[in-house]
Amino acid sequence: MSAHSTGSGSVALGAVIVETLRAMGAGHFVLSPGSRNAPLSLALHAAGSDIDLHVAIDERAAAFRALGLAKASGRLAVVVVTSGSAVANLAPAALEARHAGVPLLLVTTDRPSELVGTGASQTADQVGIFGPSVLGVARLASTSGGPEAWSATVQRAAHLALGTRTREPGPVQLNVELTPPLVGAADVAPPRIARVSASRGDDLVELDGRRNTVVLVGDAAPAVGAEARALAELARVPLLAEPSSNARAGECAIANYRILLADGLAGEIERVVVFGHPTLSRPQTTLLSRSDVELVVVTDRASWGDTGHRAHVVADRVTLEPQDEGWLARWRDADAALRKEPRWGGRAVADAVLRHMGSADVLVLGASNIIRAADLSPIHSSPPTCYASRGQAGIDGTIATASGIALATGRPTTVLLGDITAQHDLGSLVRPPQEPRAPLRVVVADDNGGSLFHKLEQGAPEFAHAFERVFGTPQHADLAGVAQALGWRTAVVDSVSALEEALAGDADFVVARISRP
Repeated sequence: MSAHSTGSGSVALGAVIVETLRAMGAGHFVLSPGSRNAPLSLALHAAGSDIDLHVAIDERAAAFRALGLAKASGRLAVVVVTSGSAVANLAPAALEARHAGVPLLLVTTDRPSELVGTGASQTADQVGIFGPSVLGVARLASTSGGPEAWSATVQRAAHLALGTRTREPGPVQLNVELTPPLVGAADVAPPRIARVSASRGDDLVELDGRRNTVVLVGDAAPAVGAEARALAELARVPLLAEPSSNARAGECAIANYRILLADGLAGEIERVVVFGHPTLSRPQTTLLSRSDVELVVVTDRASWGDTGHRAHVVADRVTLEPQDEGWLARWRDADAALRKEPRWGGRAVADAVLRHMGSADVLVLGASNIIRAADLSPIHSSPPTCYASRGQAGIDGTIATASGIALATGRPTTVLLGDITAQHDLGSLVRPPQEPRAPLRVVVADDNGGSLFHKLEQGAPEFAHAFERVFGTPQHADLAGVAQALGWRTAVVDSVSALEEALAGDADFVVARISRP
């Protein structure tokens, strides 16, 4: 880039950041309005149709929308916020992105460093505020350096977030100190974009067919899920796939694997080939911690999951010799024996939503009880593409994440979540009329509180005296009323038939009222 630029340092710096990211092909930008980030806001607006810009008034929701955009597109998403407490609101999404390996650039605008500690308005020590939740921190200041140095720093931060050289994508903080004036015209030369080659692992491990093997797939991108499914089907072994694995289909998939992992058949497993991030159930954890099981981890990242510290092999790809068909047949027979129609509740809601969807659709599952209900749903012949925030398995930002996924894919998207999860993100139901409308439907399995805790130690009878107040926390909230006030077309249902009717209609916010387990 030429050193030539005009306009104030801050205005020029904002323009250089936006132009560099645009030239690098950054996929999406999410902006939360503010004062200190005005140079970037004006530069983003000036970029027009050359970029995909979204405006979200709440910084927390903005970060989760960016997370969803990046997760669904596989491209870098950039979130831009003003200084002070606005920055701290990015932390939950940064934590999820860090553990889910989602490329996210957090552009946090800042006051000049000499104001830190003076009591100046909206001024805090922002550098490193996210701690180990980010892969790194890059710093820029309008009073230091020039266009070439600024662009080089932005490129380095973007490649770090993308995992170009590390094979470890995730969130990166780009902290930008801006000194007034913050508005005006800027004329910067086109940036010089460096060619940075990707570092890719290409090892292939061949596994023999002499051990009773299962393929276990946790939360995974569609390409990873497809690879895991193909491996299981070629080797004729049981496929134990979580709802958001994008592998839960085909003749090898075992719907009730979670239940079967607790019976005698599980004791015969001799090898587990793991894809994705399996964290959904305790039977999984028990299996992955067994000392008598060979654990093979397949990952396209530089790091790998191994919660039980039992990994024998870590590889980019594996092949597996075909197994004796009898091993798969026993799992399928045991699975079939467990099939039954559920009563009205979370499982029935999940089943109905999945029946309504096809391969052209997208499903986003909230954490807590509903994804575990979907983990027992029948195997779908043409399942939707599925996403969930399983990096940290948190319930915050789920609607915002789903809106980002819907905007990135452009495909009809349903987010299925619990009532407490929905309450954590009510602000994301606000849909400014000037912003693009995501093709999103929200389905709330409303059991009036934290039903998941009933299945944990806290649900034991000896804690009944305290359960409702400190665990169950029933809110008796009229979520349909809230959504209707914000312009959503609502429906409230209390049966499978009513839910199916609502899903076939034009309601885009459906509350399914169910009882506690």
